[in-house]
Amino acid sequence: MNRRKTVLLVVSCLTTAIASLAQDKIPVKFGRLTPQDFSVRPAGPDSAADAVVVADYGVSEFEGNVKGWFTLIFKRSVRIKIINRKGFDAATVSIPLYVSGNDAEKLTSLKASTYNLEDGKIVETKLDDKSIFSNQESKHLVKKKFTFPALKEGSIVEYSYTQESPFLFNLQPWAFQGDYPCLWSEYQVDMPRFFQYVTLTQGFREYHINKSDSRNVTFHMTNPGVTSKDERYTFDDEVVMHRWVMKDVPALKEEPFTTTLSNYISKIEFQLVRYQFPSGYTEDKMGSWAKLNELLMKSDDFGADLDRNNGWLDDDFPSITKGAGTSLEKATKIYTYIRDNFHCTAHSGLTISSGSLKTVYKNKTGSEAEMNLLLIAMLRHAKINADPVILSTRGHGFTQPMYPLIDRFNYVICLLTIDSTQQFLDASEPWLGFGRIPSMCYNGSARVVDMGTGAEALIDADDLREKKLTTVFISKDDNGKGLVGHLACRPGFVEADIMREKIKDKGLPEFSKGIQAEYTGDFACSNLQLDSLKQPDQPLGVGYDLKFNPDASTDIIYFNPMLSEGYKENPFKAAERFYPVEMPYAIDETYILNMEIPDGYDVDELPKPSRVSYNENEGLFEYLLQKDEGRIQMRARLILAKANYKREDYASLREFFGFVVKKESEQIVFKKKK
Repeated sequence: MNRRKTVLLVVSCLTTAIASLAQDKIPVKFGRLTPQDFSVRPAGPDSAADAVVVADYGVSEFEGNVKGWFTLIFKRSVRIKIINRKGFDAATVSIPLYVSGNDAEKLTSLKASTYNLEDGKIVETKLDDKSIFSNQESKHLVKKKFTFPALKEGSIVEYSYTQESPFLFNLQPWAFQGDYPCLWSEYQVDMPRFFQYVTLTQGFREYHINKSDSRNVTFHMTNPGVTSKDERYTFDDEVVMHRWVMKDVPALKEEPFTTTLSNYISKIEFQLVRYQFPSGYTEDKMGSWAKLNELLMKSDDFGADLDRNNGWLDDDFPSITKGAGTSLEKATKIYTYIRDNFHCTAHSGLTISSGSLKTVYKNKTGSEAEMNLLLIAMLRHAKINADPVILSTRGHGFTQPMYPLIDRFNYVICLLTIDSTQQFLDASEPWLGFGRIPSMCYNGSARVVDMGTGAEALIDADDLREKKLTTVFISKDDNGKGLVGHLACRPGFVEADIMREKIKDKGLPEFSKGIQAEYTGDFACSNLQLDSLKQPDQPLGVGYDLKFNPDASTDIIYFNPMLSEGYKENPFKAAERFYPVEMPYAIDETYILNMEIPDGYDVDELPKPSRVSYNENEGLFEYLLQKDEGRIQMRARLILAKANYKREDYASLREFFGFVVKKESEQIVFKKKK
């Protein structure tokens, strides 16, 4: 190879290397803006976004402190471009700080500025310290909040801060994805070898950069002296520098049938497992399920009252369980007593905040955790086997089956065991029947809490099947000019629970108006009848009368045989979906119609029968319709054998529902006889 070619090859390699290195660096310099920066806009599917995160950069590292231990230092810098007024929400910032006893996380070096381009010049407006507010959200949580000043459409906002934490378990997580598209999201964690964390990742985006390097770091420590001077010392150890970067991350938008987006945003979290120092000292920090169970069962805030004598129950027990012979009958009586006589004040919690179960019993009020723990205590007092089950509701996010992370749980129910038969109970809602729990509890892995290892309990939406039957009979009225009929529906238990709750909250007249609003034009409904409305242990029956008076002068009548029961629109509108479909339950819906043909009319058009399966045995849609001797008979059935579908199934599921909607919108055409 001649010298010229060699030089060209070297130059080419250097150019490629430099370009590659440039792509690996954050593309902005915080605090330094140019007029060109104001031209940044989101592209692609997010081109209509109201704001765009230009860069989000964070670093976590450990430093020795003056207490002879370590402090977690978290630094973050963010730049956001506000596209329009709807994006002003992105300019309101909330920073959570953890507090425990006399220890608290501290916010330092907070800087925030709004930049506007005016007459070709960049004008900076700094945040006034007086505009930073502190709110005590709970016993252990304080939030620092502020809103940027001088906001306009087209503004760029930047903020940065340092967060110092004495809580090593609170190594900051990082969300690469959020409500707005993000052009560059980077997180770096410098982790000493002697602190071991489990790294929990989620989401469907690939990293632009995911690498680790190591180096030796000198830690400076000070042991505070009690009777003598402070002792200062240093030591070296290896630190692993982890770096994660994502580019051009789209906003994650919530679609129908989603438990919570927090399950699917691209995110990384950390859980402290143990200390393991070079000296040989080791301390376990995560624990085990068995240790967590023991802690909960001995805690006055959870399980300590369950196995105590609880003699304060003795006076009322005979009347509560009167007439009950078997253990199941006693359990039903105890459950019904709590459900019907207590008021639930909150539906998200794990602990007893009222002081004791005796106080809950006396006041007849409590959270869902307090009411269900009281249920368990009363069942045990009656010598019936019952245990607490902790779970995470669908809106709270998934638990981690492998790790005993108590903060992943937010709800308590009861596991009743009689003669090896088990049932879940929740006495916190007046519309729930014995042996049923709210559909929001069907969220996968839960844990039984006992003095053993605490078995996993799978409470999955795939196992909850809603069967619904609707029958409609329509015949000619007495004068032969119109049609009258009756619709009877027996919804599944979940739909029935929703109806009972709606009627309890808004009243029966308002519920009736909602049904009447479904019928317009020549149709009307009346005489609403509800069977077993106040008996939540029984199936709910809904019925009402129908009347159809078409214009006698019209030659053609269009009639949808599904009436108000058909699917009006496809719930899956997005062309693509980046996370699974999570329905609240599996579906088995049957609709039957039997009607007489109106006097003076013939059937001109009749929808064609159809039968379509989904993924072989995972779903079925059947639409059968026939005319026979002055009558029309129809049967439609929709089955989805499971509730959860992978993101790869989305396109076919969308197509399947599209077919259902189209078919159920088809009409019978009646034509006046000549």
